[in-house]
Amino acid sequence: MMDLNTLTAISPIDGRYRKNCGELADYFSEYALIRYRVLVEIEYFIALCRLPLPQLAGFDEGRYEELRDIYRNFSVEDAAAVKQIEKTTNHDVKAVEYFIKDKMDAMRLGDSREFVHFGLTSQDINNTATPYSLRDALKNVYHPMLQTFIDKLVSLAQEWREVPMLAHTHGQPASPTRLGKEIMVFVERLSKQKAMLESVPFPAKFGGATGNFNAHHAAYPGIDWVGFANGFVNGTLGLDRSQITTQIEHYDNIAAIFDALARINTVLIDLSRDMWTYISMEYFKQKIKAGEVGSSAMPHKVNPIDFENGEGNLGIANALFGHLASKLPVSRMQRDLTDSTVLRNVGVPLAHTIIAIRSITRGLDKLIINREAIDGDLENNWAVVAEGIQTILRRENYPNPYEALKALTRTNKAITKDDMASFIESLDVAESVKEELRRLSPGTYTGVELY
Repeated sequence: MMDLNTLTAISPIDGRYRKNCGELADYFSEYALIRYRVLVEIEYFIALCRLPLPQLAGFDEGRYEELRDIYRNFSVEDAAAVKQIEKTTNHDVKAVEYFIKDKMDAMRLGDSREFVHFGLTSQDINNTATPYSLRDALKNVYHPMLQTFIDKLVSLAQEWREVPMLAHTHGQPASPTRLGKEIMVFVERLSKQKAMLESVPFPAKFGGATGNFNAHHAAYPGIDWVGFANGFVNGTLGLDRSQITTQIEHYDNIAAIFDALARINTVLIDLSRDMWTYISMEYFKQKIKAGEVGSSAMPHKVNPIDFENGEGNLGIANALFGHLASKLPVSRMQRDLTDSTVLRNVGVPLAHTIIAIRSITRGLDKLIINREAIDGDLENNWAVVAEGIQTILRRENYPNPYEALKALTRTNKAITKDDMASFIESLDVAESVKEELRRLSPGTYTGVELY
């Protein structure tokens, strides 16, 4: 078997594209999952000490930070040690428990070792560790990157604010717009979807084997375990504890997070396709980099590969987000194991998303506006001012203005500036109205400024 590296990896996110998404390994790798599990287990033990339970009442608070150093300084070698234990236990969370107990023995804290994983089932750890890692990844990587991308679009929208451009509804020439405004459409869409994503709490399950604190209540019936769990999950971990659960988290809010991420990706796909189309129409040229090849056969090609790469990765991401969102909330009875293997792939669609955002950003950075093509398209489509003319004529109560403009413009013959001027001269309206109509042109008929 070949050694694993970026050339032998099966997945392109760990191979070809590793450099574009490698920071996500801190949150979604096997190492990261184990580290987050260790974090939850240790913070839970400390929370038990602070209750305090009678058997832990004498635990030295000064040792808390030493315990926290186990996850703070958690190394790849530590993760390998957990995996070695797992070879015997054949249970990943139990291996984490034994690892921590071994550490406590070495720290001469073995008298308290049985309160590690006390009363818990593995899902109390998995269903806190996973949303914790997802929250951190979105907070530390995704949201800053998305905001930087939105800021990039805002900058382009400002740069192109005054550039008139022929619109194309149904792929046909339509009422002119401004290039900057069309970019701001995506700024608004992304900003709203980002806010919706940020409004979804990160859910966590914490309540024992079937969610009822059976073992906890049997051992210490006088303790408010619901209040304790809420304080631990919501306060210490900063998650949102689901109150009534089976053995596992409902995943409804996790599904909402994935759906929100997919909606943002859909907006990015729409943007990628628009930019691809504008490049094909030559509204944009692309910066040429020495040594790059656009086609192995056609030397002249400069392909919009960054937008194509972005679209492709976003499609894969959304397919996986869709599966995660539809599968995770469904579990037989009090629990089946199908969520376990699925949850290990949470980082995969996020990695494809990160790859895509970076690719689209590179594409935007290569754009060179081609005013000659944009202005030429406007000048070749004088028919688009017909809407404005017939609307002014309606205001003047001119008879059948829509029909008059339809007869003029709904033809296979291109309508020129002279054609429109002749039509205006033929109208039986006041000279002031004619002058108003003469001022309309494809380059000036762009409506109000919206930002």
